[in-house]
Amino acid sequence: MPSFPQFQAQTPLEYFGLLVADDDNFSLLEAAISIGQDDNPTLDTQAVLHQIDLLAQRLKVRVPADAGPRQRLRVLNQFFFNELGFAGNVNNYYDPANSMLATVLETRRGIPITLALLYIEFATQAGLVARGVSFPGHFLVKLKLSEGEVVIDPFTGQSLSRERLDELLQPYRRRQGLTGDLDVPLGVFLQAAQPRDVLARMLRNLKEIYRTSGDTARLLAVLNRLVVLLPQAWDERRDRGLAQAELGAFDAALHDLGAYLAHNPQAPDREAIGQRLLALRQPGAGPLH
Repeated sequence: MPSFPQFQAQTPLEYFGLLVADDDNFSLLEAAISIGQDDNPTLDTQAVLHQIDLLAQRLKVRVPADAGPRQRLRVLNQFFFNELGFAGNVNNYYDPANSMLATVLETRRGIPITLALLYIEFATQAGLVARGVSFPGHFLVKLKLSEGEVVIDPFTGQSLSRERLDELLQPYRRRQGLTGDLDVPLGVFLQAAQPRDVLARMLRNLKEIYRTSGDTARLLAVLNRLVVLLPQAWDERRDRGLAQAELGAFDAALHDLGAYLAHNPQAPDREAIGQRLLALRQPGAGPLH
């Protein structure tokens, strides 16, 4: 797995920026681990990667050299779900710690996307071809076998049939109006997710948790990462501006909200954001330069 020396960056956000700067060398696992540095700036991502590698070594010695993909998958599932005991955190699903890979590695509890990242890393080191699937409402993993593909729910360890996947997809289809003549084949929803999209989904999970709980300081930290990760996602820039305004960073808020309007002249919330900008420019709103 590619990695970058942490001393190259002055801050956790700059370090994160190095990891996600280039799609061809995108350090998904390392970048995902580094999200935990917002709460714990001393978190050593290299040490966490080393822990993962040590566990993967334990797995690899159990896989016969001549094992086929299905046998490798059986060994992987036994190791990951039974021996190591990874599972979904059903008792506290919305705990932000479920999105912190270092914590998930320690507690063996997480949400589908963090469990999937670890599962994929172990699968890859065990000689399997595994990819994340950004399935609506529930992140999944698909693995390539000689006879086809198998889809695994990393939250439960279950292999999901096409019938079960169709069943899980029905609520989403109804909400989006994707029924009848507008029905979309199941395979469209089972495409491999790109690393940048996986990381964005992780961060947006945290964004919603902090937004709902009213933790604006942590929300801003997540939005800083989203803006670095997705510099052209102007909705994230808008949301960061609103968070900055709430925390009293008025100059930064003006910059972000102005950029949002400049790049979205037809935005449906243009009037509301414009009024927010006017309010921020009023005397006493905050220091302007």
